[in-house]
Amino acid sequence: MSNTDPLEKNLQITFDDHSLLERALTHSSYVNEHPETILEDNERLEFLGDAVLDFVVGAYLYNRFPEMAEGELTSLRAALVRSSTLADFTRQLEINHHLRLGYGEEENGGRERTPLLCAAFEAVIGAIYLDKGLEEVQALVEPMIGPKLMDIREKSLHKDAKSEFQVWAQAKFNVTPHYVVVDESGPDHQKIFTVRVLLGKDIWGTGSGTSKQSAAQVAAREALEEIRKVNAVLDEAG
Repeated sequence: MSNTDPLEKNLQITFDDHSLLERALTHSSYVNEHPETILEDNERLEFLGDAVLDFVVGAYLYNRFPEMAEGELTSLRAALVRSSTLADFTRQLEINHHLRLGYGEEENGGRERTPLLCAAFEAVIGAIYLDKGLEEVQALVEPMIGPKLMDIREKSLHKDAKSEFQVWAQAKFNVTPHYVVVDESGPDHQKIFTVRVLLGKDIWGTGSGTSKQSAAQVAAREALEEIRKVNAVLDEAG
């Protein structure tokens, strides 16, 4: 039983060239700390996997929503291939448990860092594409993006909530929302930011995320939800 057998079971794929999968799991920090190794890092496979994922997800959306406009297709694809989504897929398949990381990266929590996990998923996709072809990539990816797509559409996670809220605020009050970081917690490699969105001095929403930008988007979505609730009450009263 090779070291990659448990992961191959999770992927439901048996590689012909196991060195491709081993390379996909090898972070540059490991190669830097082990100059004697013959392994390459996964950066080239990450580059390839990124392009393959864009195509697979784009084709999936194109075929599933034949009447959807190009702009919304683009927004949905961006939401499905964003770093946090791909990091979730990495954890779901337990790819993170099999990564080769340097000691420093390991100690700094690299096995849970979203950018690193995103890159690892893309690298594994690149390895699958080279070893098995496009159909195997589709067989792995499409069942994973189906449930995620449903969640994204239900919560409007593919829309730019900040832009949408700004358009509403300027039309309603002639005021531009401003965002304030009210809290930062966690170690440097796993920071959680809490952001409030205000119109003037009034708080309209609060959100948390692994970056200030993502937290601001959550806050804006909360503000938009409040607007929808108020509008629903007014519609019922009217």
